Amino acid sequence: MNPSRYPLEQLGLIKQKKLDEAEKVLREKKKILEKEEEKLFTVEKERDTVKEHRFAKLTQLREQLDAGAPATKVTQARQYLKLIDEKLKVKEQKVKEQKKVVDAALAQVEAARADLIKKQHDVEKIQLHHTEWTKEQKALEQLQENIETDELGATLHERHKRTRKKH
Repeated sequence: MNPSRYPLEQLGLIKQKKLDEAEKVLREKKKILEKEEEKLFTVEKERDTVKEHRFAKLTQLREQLDAGAPATKVTQARQYLKLIDEKLKVKEQKVKEQKKVVDAALAQVEAARADLIKKQHDVEKIQLHHTEWTKEQKALEQLQENIETDELGATLHERHKRTRKKH
């Protein structure tokens, strides 16, 4: 193993790959949430349309009662209102169910976001360690160079001393 090569390089690459995967998962979860929110908007719109229709028919029934409409027409209108009420209950149930789906998708987005943050911290730790390790390596190299320079200087000094004695 090369002493100047970072020993945790492979681990750093693995952590970065996991971070990239977590980012991809978060994007996918956000897309799913967006689609589910669109579905919720659609079912709420359908429910609101039925509510408006119910209100219109209720108003029409009141007007018929005020105008003294025959009992058969009033009975038909009330039966039709019951059908609308059933339809409204179905639409309300669909809205509730879709809200649950949206909440579940939102929870998955939050879980994916938390996982992404954890993996970002892991990568940052490795990067910080790499920076510190690099500083230490440079300091060790500098120390080694200083020792070698001192030894070289001492050797040259001894040689120079010997040549002076000979002359």
